[in-house]
Amino acid sequence: MDYQFLAQAQTIDNYTLCSMMDDYGNDVWNYAYFLTKSAEQADELSQEVFIRVYSGIAQYRGECSLKTWLLTITRNTTFTYRKSRFFRSSLWGETLSMETEREHSGQRVMIQEKTSHPSAEMEVIRKEHVHEIWDIVLALPRKFREILLLNLKYELTTSEIAEMLKISSGTVKSRLSRGKDKVRKQWEERSQ
Repeated sequence: MDYQFLAQAQTIDNYTLCSMMDDYGNDVWNYAYFLTKSAEQADELSQEVFIRVYSGIAQYRGECSLKTWLLTITRNTTFTYRKSRFFRSSLWGETLSMETEREHSGQRVMIQEKTSHPSAEMEVIRKEHVHEIWDIVLALPRKFREILLLNLKYELTTSEIAEMLKISSGTVKSRLSRGKDKVRKQWEERSQ
């Protein structure tokens, strides 16, 4: 669906909202999960994001892509949620289950590569390597991890990331380069 008409919309209908959720729901959920490391919180935040979109579509001016706008809302909603008393108190109860949940649900944040009919053996090896690489990415400091995720998974441009994170494009390029170097070095160390 082409969403360019939304830049002038004051309201949206349920069909448009459902289409938007179908097209971008996984991106919103994955980004919320990346930020919280909790499937339950990602579920809640995703719902909140689309409620905000439904009630606040008039705020979308079309200056960035719809995906960038949705991910910005996801980020801001998550940060607001983190500041809430509920989030701070619930963190203590989830600390023990976070690692298991991340590994169990980790495939939801993996890069989906389009390949032509690989052998079962090659598919298992590829998935294992992609999972290991994402483990490295997710273990990086936040300033590198978030930029790599937005660039690699969500395919946002440097300028879209800079606008979303409210930092300069030069900072995005530097962190992206340094983050990739860190992943490459750690991958080479693991492979030896």
